Amino acid sequence: METNQVDLLVVNGENAAGGFGITPSIADELFHLGAHVITTGNHIWDKKEIFEYMTVPADSHGRGRRVLRPANYAAATPGFGVYEGALPTGQAYAVMNLQGRVFMSSCDDPFRKADELLSKIQAKVILLDIHGEATSEKMALGWYLDGRVTAVLGTHTHVPTADERILHRGTAYQTDVGMSGPFDSVIGVEKELVLNRFLTGMPGKFEAAKGDPKMCATLVECDGGTGRATRVQRMMLGE
Repeated sequence: METNQVDLLVVNGENAAGGFGITPSIADELFHLGAHVITTGNHIWDKKEIFEYMTVPADSHGRGRRVLRPANYAAATPGFGVYEGALPTGQAYAVMNLQGRVFMSSCDDPFRKADELLSKIQAKVILLDIHGEATSEKMALGWYLDGRVTAVLGTHTHVPTADERILHRGTAYQTDVGMSGPFDSVIGVEKELVLNRFLTGMPGKFEAAKGDPKMCATLVECDGGTGRATRVQRMMLGE
């Protein structure tokens, strides 16, 4: 954060708990390290402790309110899919969290849900984490929201894509930011366990790998007055 003078830090933390979900204590640690908002995805409910943590009033700015789950989940689920806040400088911002529908569990249409969220957001600086499997769906959403949000950044596949760019109307885009975790693995899981499932078809417990840890991130620069992105850079930090 200090090296790149980062003002707003958004972390996708859905697999922070040993590769499966997130707990209140891990969320607290991420906030302590500087995260402003934590986004998630299809593993958000893997740890039941997070349910109560995210059950907070809509007008709260506490830590539980700043852990998001996809906004296009059923309305009755705990938590919220969008957060609006302000930095110490007074700069207003919003973070949206959506999940794709292609090859994913059932949820509402992310395109129309994005329209609904944007109709209520006042901030100009808006970041969307689209948690999805299909490259085409995430890319289509990027073009759909071009000029209406500052950045559309994909998560979920664990593999960083080399397609970062500024779209025609000023939205920064990357299909997938990638994972922060062990790259000596199969998307973060011990190789032998995954190979055994592919070779035998038999179920087995997956465990997070430990070798060659790396952290993937995307750095976006924007105009705070218009919300338009001016620069996007993918990053991978490793030991």
